[in-house]
Amino acid sequence: MNVIFVEPVFPHNQREFVRALADVGANVIGIGERPPGYLDDEMKDWLAAYEQIRSVVHENSLLEAVRKVQSRIWVDRLEATVEAHIMPVARVREARNIPGTSVRTAWLCRDKPAMKQVLRDAGVPCAQSTSADTLAEVREFADRVGYPLILKPRDAAGASGTFKVDNDRELEAAVRKSGLERGASLAVEEFIEGHEGFIDTLCVRGEVIHEFITHYYPNVLEAMRTRWISPQMVATNRIAAGGYDEVKAMTRKVIRLFDIGTSATHMEWFYGPKGLEFSEIGCRPPGVGQWDVYNAANDLDLYREWAMAIVHGRPDRMPSRRFSCGMIALRPDRDGRIRGYAGLDEINHRFGNRIVAARLPDPGTPTQPIEAGYMANAWMRVRHPDYDELRGILNVIGETVRVYAH
Repeated sequence: MNVIFVEPVFPHNQREFVRALADVGANVIGIGERPPGYLDDEMKDWLAAYEQIRSVVHENSLLEAVRKVQSRIWVDRLEATVEAHIMPVARVREARNIPGTSVRTAWLCRDKPAMKQVLRDAGVPCAQSTSADTLAEVREFADRVGYPLILKPRDAAGASGTFKVDNDRELEAAVRKSGLERGASLAVEEFIEGHEGFIDTLCVRGEVIHEFITHYYPNVLEAMRTRWISPQMVATNRIAAGGYDEVKAMTRKVIRLFDIGTSATHMEWFYGPKGLEFSEIGCRPPGVGQWDVYNAANDLDLYREWAMAIVHGRPDRMPSRRFSCGMIALRPDRDGRIRGYAGLDEINHRFGNRIVAARLPDPGTPTQPIEAGYMANAWMRVRHPDYDELRGILNVIGETVRVYAH
């Protein structure tokens, strides 16, 4: 099978998808923004060919590169795994008659108001929402629904550009920062109270072949705004528990509604006073290295499983569910440059056999703002057979390790 993979180099874990495709027998053609000389020897071995373009989200450039490849060989699949790449790749895929995620599916997974309207129409619980191109439209929704509200870009990923507002004054300030007055279009949503998590799947022809559930502690919006918190994302190995039946059933309903075929999916949910409500739908793998968390928990190579789904239409092996596994972000006490750490020796002594990966930037490394995400600065990835024990270990790490900057 000939598979074009978009942007094989950046971000770094993109190489794992290329490696896996080559490993299961695909003939892989890369399209990316880096010059060919940037590719290392491993990448050159995995790729049968490579096309450099100015931007993988510039549709005309991408279309021309795909057309060039098709002039030489038959192309069976055109794949992308980064949120920002999904829509341009879908448009080029349809223009060149290549099977895969459709423009409609990509659009529903990208445009928040349209996404939620389809969910509501089908009876899938989610927040009240609207699109807004003017301040008057935002105010009208606030008057009708009431506070608190969430304002974010219509195509937002994660908590990027997201504001929670509790009154008219905060709404006005958020709108000024949002770019609405400069032509941006916003998604305005009812704030959902409750615990937040996500479910990730791998599908073949619309059927789930793998699924994993992760919990946020605390919820994302609080985690991305509060420096002293060391937020956690914890994947459970208790996925067979009856309490997850509803979210698994709703996930399959969304897959049918959005006509998702052979693809990874990422769906965020809340559970609170109003019950289970879906928040975001993505036709792609999760970010922040979450597949590496699932791999560590399940004696699995999920990148290979994805490649098997794309190339052979079936899984290779099932997850072991031996471990729960979580990641904890360790924030510097201020922005600047890393000065040093405290508490690492104690944590390594107590839990070194449970830590499966870590990033601890060297002293002198510039810090990143906490809004840059869970992996922007220091972090640890930890696993344990018991979910509750793992939560306790992660809490101790968060209370013990200190990252100092100056």
